[in-house]
Amino acid sequence: MDMLDIHATTQSRELLEVETSRLADLLSIHANKDGSYESERISGLYFNRYSKVEKADYTHTMYWPTVGIAAQGKKVIEVGNEIFEYGGSTIFVAPVALPVMMKTIIASPSDPFLGVGIYLNPQRIAELVPKVFPQGLPKVSQRSPGYMLPGDLGFIHAVARLVDCLSSSSDSELLAPLIVDEIFIRLLRSPIGVFVAETVFVESNVQRVAKAVRWLHEHFAQPLKIPELADMVHLSQSSFREHFKSVTSMSPLQYQKALRLQEARRLMLSGHMDAITACRMVGYISDSQFSRDYSRFFGSPPSRDRNRWR
Repeated sequence: MDMLDIHATTQSRELLEVETSRLADLLSIHANKDGSYESERISGLYFNRYSKVEKADYTHTMYWPTVGIAAQGKKVIEVGNEIFEYGGSTIFVAPVALPVMMKTIIASPSDPFLGVGIYLNPQRIAELVPKVFPQGLPKVSQRSPGYMLPGDLGFIHAVARLVDCLSSSSDSELLAPLIVDEIFIRLLRSPIGVFVAETVFVESNVQRVAKAVRWLHEHFAQPLKIPELADMVHLSQSSFREHFKSVTSMSPLQYQKALRLQEARRLMLSGHMDAITACRMVGYISDSQFSRDYSRFFGSPPSRDRNRWR
């Protein structure tokens, strides 16, 4: 690398740091309370703000199809057997809904973790895919449940402009949808864009898995019958199991179990429901099996976990 290349790389890195800092400043204004919550003005936009490091175990949550940026601080995201460090302007992409474990590792009251994301809109992405891939989608072999991209100046600039639209009601209404389209186009044109495009490409194996994932979210309390689910998405049982695991890093049964346990925990913590009632609500028949699965998943039995959080 000659001196001109080094200078250009250094300048590009400095511009990226400036734009990321600008995004963090905007987030500190519009995401002014701790937690994870959606914008009331711009559909599909959400914020993450945390002012302290999580010393306890990982937080189990559901990561909806999304693209997000960590503008300040750092988190660790664990998806299946993969671990991602999310910080320093990095971009995290989840093409399909995923049960994940997350933990904030760099944050403080003066410099909180500040993240922003946009939920992937399958209808809008489906309209943009033919424009970005006019010759059709290239073939891919190695997939992952989640993808981490290095910071991109154009992408972060677009997200900063989207957040800045919150300062004006007319901008939120008129300009924000155009900027969201720009963000989706930049995502589709990125190195992992084809993996996002696959989720909306009719009759692709990934689109079939995405359809099965949606069904599981809507019917997770029902008994899981692999032959019927595979038939519904027009795959053989073996192909269905193989593609499901390549997209989500889990088997269909593991995925359903994660959904059930997370919903049971939500019912106990926010709905003030006892463990046995929550167990039945999410589809478990055996109390002892529920307690064993819950303890393995969250690290403690249901009653102890409920009392600790309350």
